[in-house]
Amino acid sequence: MQSHLAEKGRNHCGVASRREMRVQNAFTVDVEDYYHVTAFEKHVDRADWGRYESRVTANTHRILKLLEKHKVQATFFVLGWVAERFPRLVRDIAARGHEVGAHGYWHRLVYRMSPEEFRDDLVRTRNILEDLTGEQVRAYRAASFSITKQSLWALQVLVEEGFRFDSSVFPVYHDRYGIPNANPAIHRIDTPAGPLWEFPVSVLRIARINVPIAGGGYFRLYPLNLTLRFLSKLNRQQQRPFVFYVHPWELDPEQPRLSVSSRFSRARHYLNLGSTEKKLDVLLRRFDFGRLSDVVQAAQPNTDTVLDEPTS
Repeated sequence: MQSHLAEKGRNHCGVASRREMRVQNAFTVDVEDYYHVTAFEKHVDRADWGRYESRVTANTHRILKLLEKHKVQATFFVLGWVAERFPRLVRDIAARGHEVGAHGYWHRLVYRMSPEEFRDDLVRTRNILEDLTGEQVRAYRAASFSITKQSLWALQVLVEEGFRFDSSVFPVYHDRYGIPNANPAIHRIDTPAGPLWEFPVSVLRIARINVPIAGGGYFRLYPLNLTLRFLSKLNRQQQRPFVFYVHPWELDPEQPRLSVSSRFSRARHYLNLGSTEKKLDVLLRRFDFGRLSDVVQAAQPNTDTVLDEPTS
């Protein structure tokens, strides 16, 4: 893959400006509410989800407004539970030209489900989204990136149910997810049911370790200039697109505080919520973004690789 414009210089932070960044990257949103997150599931019963104040519509529209400002189309991985209760939100996303992908119905970790449970959850979500948008749903992201070595069987199920793109693999070590030696680039996975294109969550190889650089809590934790430098390195030096992810609740510092016993989970969830929107504004100005499926198709990777191939 080649950039369309050579690098001509850098800004005062040492990061190439938006005019210089011509690799298109995938901007993705995991559409779920603050009480849906996996870190809180021991304290928030799924049967009680409907009792909590929902803020997902307003927060998602904050993201939609930002994307409109920067003329960016993105991929929204929508939780089936959210889509069923807020159908107008899904229609609004699709009407603005964004891609609607599936994020499962109950936000359950894939490796805690049987293949039959996963298929039921997947099909239920797909059918809801397709009924609302009138378009085929082709992209999927698992809750908490929970396609790991324990649940690679899910990739075949995705193909069997008509999905063409997945962004569930995170090539890092983590307490809840990750395949540390997974191929970090866009690649094709050949399953018994057919091919599936994987766009792993983006990492940067530093001192033989894959460092997560492109979204969520990492985006809120790192200084903005560091994130921009990391992402620029993927685009400029490696000529590779990255996939960025964010949740609507990450733009909402006023969200209700849940009573959670784990200090670590609280810190991870509520860290720097007040600065996310401003940082996103800079990110969207600095880099080129598009929908995940368009980025994969434009990349035209010419090598077939396997999921557990060690990174170089």
